[in-house]
Amino acid sequence: MAIVREDLQLTQEQIGNTIIASVAITILARLLCGWLCDKYGPRITYTGLLIFGAFPVMLIGFADSYEAFLLSRLGIGAIGAAFVITQYHTSVMFSSNIVGTANATTAGWGNLGGGVTQILMPLIFGLFLAVGLTETLSWRVAMVVPGAAMIIIGVLYYKFTQDYPEGNLSELKKLDPRFQKRSDDSSKSFMSALKDRRVLALTLIYGACFGVELTINNIAALYFIDYFGMNLTTAGLIAASFGLMNIFARPLGGILGDKCGVKFGLNGRVYFLATVLFIEGLTLMLFSQMSWLPLAIATLVLFSLFVQMAEGATYCVVPFINRKALGPVSGIVGAGGNMGAVAAGFLFRNMDYQDALLYLGVMVTIISFSALLVKFTKAEFKQEDDDQKFREQEEEKSRIAMPEMA
Repeated sequence: MAIVREDLQLTQEQIGNTIIASVAITILARLLCGWLCDKYGPRITYTGLLIFGAFPVMLIGFADSYEAFLLSRLGIGAIGAAFVITQYHTSVMFSSNIVGTANATTAGWGNLGGGVTQILMPLIFGLFLAVGLTETLSWRVAMVVPGAAMIIIGVLYYKFTQDYPEGNLSELKKLDPRFQKRSDDSSKSFMSALKDRRVLALTLIYGACFGVELTINNIAALYFIDYFGMNLTTAGLIAASFGLMNIFARPLGGILGDKCGVKFGLNGRVYFLATVLFIEGLTLMLFSQMSWLPLAIATLVLFSLFVQMAEGATYCVVPFINRKALGPVSGIVGAGGNMGAVAAGFLFRNMDYQDALLYLGVMVTIISFSALLVKFTKAEFKQEDDDQKFREQEEEKSRIAMPEMA
């Protein structure tokens, strides 16, 4: 962005607008993809998103004005709906006692891509500089690389995955009436999810964790360049450390959330979520006040641990909210992350970055208490108890069968 800012002569307000646009469009895309997963299955939905999303990534290299750059960022922002498809896919593929771990691990590796991008894109940019291209041309040509990678992954996803443990949705509709009904009732499921106050509470919560992470991803490098006088490469590496924490921090949130769920039941998952979100807000406020570089980096890493754990903990709860409307619930809560990023984007659009970080930390701390609005019905508690008993019976059968096989 530092190079693009200079090439296209973008103001801070215009940069803020592109950040807001890129996350705002994802709100609609996530809502749509949650519904599409129920309607057509995650395999087809994911493949289409990756392949069609590759084009605005590559075409942004043709932007020669603020308006053209903004339109491309809108197209790129829609790719963020990939998260909802991933969460839907892992939720239907994994048992309830480890679904939080599965969701958090896949999402963590997705967010890890943000950290890897902070490192790789400046290197790819530098590679094109080294072969003789100008700065203006190098950043544009560099965008072809991630676009091509998306097309390749889209093809591989179509070829090597399936919608459900039982098979692909198109085939299952012919064999099992339940799958046909799930597809037919997708619109009704969306409305039922939208009316559930627990979904709205989790939407707000996810805005306070993933929305904040998106915002930090967008401004971290610029923050260290402008406030600590760092060069582009070093600032990119520090910013990358924030995203790279996802390799273990978000899975850790899912793992601990699952453990709390197994030991304390569904409420244990909720209380764990409230705790890590509260600490996230405190560490963000602390980071905003750091003026010495080593402490700023240390508090950024500490903050990233809790913001990403909160994300993992959120989708440790989501699969247990209205299981018949899993796609819409995943989509609505996922869209909340981008709503949070849009709201935070307005703070950074016209305000000093340090002040904006402080106010954001205060809001996250307050929002953490909304987790207490997530309550479960007797039927949902019974469903989880039945699942737990079933797992124990299956484990017992396995233990008995193993000596016999030996």
